[in-house]
Amino acid sequence: MAGRAFVWIGGALFVMSLSWCVWLYGVALSRSAPFAGWASLVVDAGLVAMFALHHSLFAREGMKAWMGRVVSPPLMRSTYVWIASLLLTLVCVGWQTIGGEVYRFTGLLAIALFACQAAGLWLTARGVARIDPLELAGIHSAANSQGLQVTGPYRWVRHPLYLGWALMVFSAPHMTGDRLAFAIITTGYLVAAIPWEEQSLRQSFGDSYDRYASDVRWRMIPFIY
Repeated sequence: MAGRAFVWIGGALFVMSLSWCVWLYGVALSRSAPFAGWASLVVDAGLVAMFALHHSLFAREGMKAWMGRVVSPPLMRSTYVWIASLLLTLVCVGWQTIGGEVYRFTGLLAIALFACQAAGLWLTARGVARIDPLELAGIHSAANSQGLQVTGPYRWVRHPLYLGWALMVFSAPHMTGDRLAFAIITTGYLVAAIPWEEQSLRQSFGDSYDRYASDVRWRMIPFIY
């Protein structure tokens, strides 16, 4: 009973932290403010780096093996989700205003950018639909994983969720300094983490992942990366 409560509370925390992140980008970072200086950018980059470091470290096989000795295997995914959600909440709470305004588009150009954001949201939803959302939230363990995904948007790029994220955060019709910093820092982390993540996928799926990578050439951005 305690284990199930831990898992479901972790799932709720996961949803809460994601919702807060959406609010941060959609509302808090949309506010125009005077440029506050580079110190705020350093703090914000450090906050995101803590979240990113956790994600990358826990993807390593050595860390997974150590966690397996400390945490009950059915709770490993949930434990990861708990930590990640708390760190994402820390990013949202601790974000320091950078200020400045990059551009504010209206009319047809704004509509086109909204369409790009909608495409990113659709791509993300389609990518999540191909995997188990409850596993992402830590409610289902990795043992229930549906395996290597090669259909849907995974036929176009190997990391469609990352492409969807980039489209959403870089296509705002109103781009403030905070939104731009958030987009660059978070997407930069995703790009840097891909080789590590693919190394773990190769360890998990072996030749199947090599064949998939051969069939789907582009990691994140078609014809570019």
